[in-house]
Amino acid sequence: MTQHIASSRPDSPVRRALGWMGAATAALLAACATPPAPQPPAPVVVAPPPAPAPAAQEPQPSLVSQAASPLEYRKDGARHIYERNANRIYKGQLPPLMHAVGVLQVEVDRMGNVSQLNWMRAPSHVPEVMREIERTVRAAAPFPAPVRMGRVTYTDVWLWDKSGNFQLDTLTEGQRRK
Repeated sequence: MTQHIASSRPDSPVRRALGWMGAATAALLAACATPPAPQPPAPVVVAPPPAPAPAAQEPQPSLVSQAASPLEYRKDGARHIYERNANRIYKGQLPPLMHAVGVLQVEVDRMGNVSQLNWMRAPSHVPEVMREIERTVRAAAPFPAPVRMGRVTYTDVWLWDKSGNFQLDTLTEGQRRK
């Protein structure tokens, strides 16, 4: 019984020996244990590249011409001007004498906008007619877009009656003889 009492004291040699043995055993077991399996590296999350910004969509032309030459486009341009000015087209054959005759070059961009006007033969004796023809052409824009050519410069002859009505040579009904 005396021995049991001696080992229950905190500073007893038995208790100290057991403490050292326990610590040594724990250290020995720790040294012999296999190291923990290495953890696989965390997956690297790579964000997808940003989507390209949507290209600015150009408005599509509402009128399109499939003409492959300025001569073909001239008909589309004349029809377009006639459609926009139906009440100003001279009906029937023109009289033998015209108030004005002008030759105008019209440049149309790929969207059908008038980008330039150039008089080849200006009716300079009637500047008000020149201004009215130019105004009429610009007011008719946009013209059919010349999709096969990208842009076009075409020429037409304006036949102007003293009434203020006109015909274009491309679609003229001709002139009366005296």
